Amino acid sequence: MLALSARGILPKVDYAIFADTGWEPRAVYQHLDRLERDIATPAGIPILRVCAGNIRNDALDPDHRFASMPLYILNQDGRPGMTRRQCTGEYKIKPIKKAVRELLGYPHPARIPRDIFVEQWVGISTDEFHRAKDSDVKYMRNRHPLIDMNWSRADCVKYLESLGLADTPKSSCLGCPFHGNAQWRHIRDTSPEEWTDVVTFDAAIRQGNARANATGNRLLGQAFLHRSRVPLDQAPIDHVTAAEWAALQPQLGQEQVDVAELEQGVSDGCSPWACRGGVEPVQDDFGLAS
Repeated sequence: MLALSARGILPKVDYAIFADTGWEPRAVYQHLDRLERDIATPAGIPILRVCAGNIRNDALDPDHRFASMPLYILNQDGRPGMTRRQCTGEYKIKPIKKAVRELLGYPHPARIPRDIFVEQWVGISTDEFHRAKDSDVKYMRNRHPLIDMNWSRADCVKYLESLGLADTPKSSCLGCPFHGNAQWRHIRDTSPEEWTDVVTFDAAIRQGNARANATGNRLLGQAFLHRSRVPLDQAPIDHVTAAEWAALQPQLGQEQVDVAELEQGVSDGCSPWACRGGVEPVQDDFGLAS
């Protein structure tokens, strides 16, 4: 959408906003720098980088309140589960709303007049039109230009290729549990430093986040980044078939396994307004996700 706006195919936007969780892959930050240098700045479109902290560091800090990641849980009785997903609301939606309020001149906790609002473009394509929703606050009105243009994910990829951006990386936390095996392999095989980072993090959160442990709320079970619920450096990430998956994890026989999702990850990704988690962010009285 930024490129379409910069080139006049869509109207020129006033701002583009990137919500930084503090733990994106190195390639994402490099790509963002390139977009800003080669596309946004020449078109006069400022990119605002907003951040509510570093999700990795916060999870390992016993003194910091941590918004839960959707970790895979193996309970003491062997049953599988997942923790609540709060990270999108805390690290993406909340800082975006904070920035929008400031752009409008009504920072929290000021009340925003009913006739003051922004038109917010959300990059949802026709493949995921079911995730196109109205905003949950009156000062932000959602619009979905890609759907208006009848563009699919394939159309977006084709356009990026035409701009020399075929190598656009997928934006998500380096250690996001929604990664598919292909993404885990890519990290392992192309970036040893980042692979060591996620393996170390996976081991560190085995008993839950540090704040919960420090306050005596130890996880009754074990937490993992990979859906196999084994340590990441031992997880079956090399093209596991459905039959192999069933043989490797007989205790998880009741869990539905989508082999395509297992390999490629969750197709809808983890954008601020279309996270696969399925849990709507909690909203406080001022329209900030909490």
